[in-house]
Amino acid sequence: MTPGSVRCNETFCEMTYIIMPNHLNALDTVFGGQVMAWIDVCAGVSAQRFTKGTVVTASMDHLTFLAPIRKGDVTVLRSQVNWAGRTSLEVGVRVEAEDIRTGERRHTSSAYLTMVSLDDGFHPRQTPTLVPQTPDEIRRFEDAQHRRAVRLEQRERARLREERA
Repeated sequence: MTPGSVRCNETFCEMTYIIMPNHLNALDTVFGGQVMAWIDVCAGVSAQRFTKGTVVTASMDHLTFLAPIRKGDVTVLRSQVNWAGRTSLEVGVRVEAEDIRTGERRHTSSAYLTMVSLDDGFHPRQTPTLVPQTPDEIRRFEDAQHRRAVRLEQRERARLREERA
């Protein structure tokens, strides 16, 4: 590996939360906004491990809620940097609920976040080179490149709509 490069697995983060009453809505399931906040924190840790510095969240894409997290569950979030460009990077986050009695886990949500690396003056700064090594990391890197192209295309379409309005 070259100096200034980081392996994908060096950015891995796992966070675990015990579901408490203040996390729950009237259905005894975790508020979606709480899950979003946890996702943002977990992604931020991975991004900071990658950049060795300050990052900010630019967007959260493809957030899907697949199953509820219920009262009594333990929530496990796992994140890792999937792709990096000049100043931005994509972090993927997977959320699972664990039944503490059985140890069974179920996939409850996933998201992709775009983060921007910042210097001490809070201006965008160059990211390290990301080095995917396993077949899964390479697939995630390539998938992230495709998602980035789609995001940029959507941003351009929105800009053109604004100009016409």
